[in-house]
Amino acid sequence: MKIYSHQLTLISHALCPYVQRAAIAMMEKGIKFERRVVDLANKPEWFLKISPLGKTPVLVVGETVIFESAVILEYLEETGPGPMHPVDPLQRAEHRSWIEFGSAILNDIAGFYNAKDAVAFDTKRLSLNAKFAQLEGRLGEGPFFDGAFSLVDAVFGPVFRYFDVFDRIADFGIFAGREKCLAWRRTLAGQESVRLAVGSDYTELLRKFLIGRKSHLSTLM
Repeated sequence: MKIYSHQLTLISHALCPYVQRAAIAMMEKGIKFERRVVDLANKPEWFLKISPLGKTPVLVVGETVIFESAVILEYLEETGPGPMHPVDPLQRAEHRSWIEFGSAILNDIAGFYNAKDAVAFDTKRLSLNAKFAQLEGRLGEGPFFDGAFSLVDAVFGPVFRYFDVFDRIADFGIFAGREKCLAWRRTLAGQESVRLAVGSDYTELLRKFLIGRKSHLSTLM
């Protein structure tokens, strides 16, 4: 069934977790879209013209451009099939809050892999540990964040994916004693939309990216 009267094109970067959110949501909703990958280290002129912030994701709907992942997710939720937000307004607001929490974790992850020395690195490691402790306290019986797959799950699939690579470097103890987080992580890793949100070369690209940061984490690789 055709849902949109215009072609949808998701302007992407191969490693961007915010792009993955949008791709996961569209696959879960059965929305057909094309993907166009850009190199954010060498942004083409056409991309700068349609992305005011110079960031991905950008969703092109016909002639209209939508940017910022939160806005894209809300557009998809308002126009596409298969609601991924709770119906209850209070529960929906709570889910939006945890989506923002997921973005805060992504900021800590960036600080983690960019930290230039052991002290800064450990500070970010402890911050991540604390955030996942908070998340552990919120999670229920699963298998997803709140039973059925939601936009919160679409946000955390890309979050957990980073740790598939981090865990190959060393055990940083971030998930120690976080059994609910670990169970959720395993469930999301097996979700088809989460797996297909990145290319088959994602792991190798991320490893090369991390090594290139010349950070404390790089020295452990």
